[in-house]
Amino acid sequence: MTDREPFRTRLKVRQYELDALGHVNQAVYHSYGEVSRLEAFEAAGNARVGVDNAAPVLLESHIVYRRELRGGDVVDVTCDTTFGEGKVFWMTSRILKLDGTLSAEIKCTLGVMDLERRKLVADPKGHFERAGLDLKVLSTAE
Repeated sequence: MTDREPFRTRLKVRQYELDALGHVNQAVYHSYGEVSRLEAFEAAGNARVGVDNAAPVLLESHIVYRRELRGGDVVDVTCDTTFGEGKVFWMTSRILKLDGTLSAEIKCTLGVMDLERRKLVADPKGHFERAGLDLKVLSTAE
């Protein structure tokens, strides 16, 4: 186990992101996760993610809502990557209020797609390593 913290992005809830009940619309939580994933890739060296005509693609996203967010709330959205064997990897985000309250957890399954063949590559971690990404930014397990 590592003592390192996962990558974090700070966001402020905007009024236009609220639904009729006055809390953040469910789709916006997914957007917050996407922002954190993109920011993590950028911080890890995103300029070369598309090396060899391949790029990460989202295959599945699952969210568990814990506590509502309202207009003006400020949250930290974490992003931590887990690599395994095969063609997929996972990115988990936690949306946390500044007082530490967990608002939502998002677990996404991703792959790296060969953009010419339109197929997933066999080793996403290896792809990122060859592309020069800093895996320690993406994953606390590295």
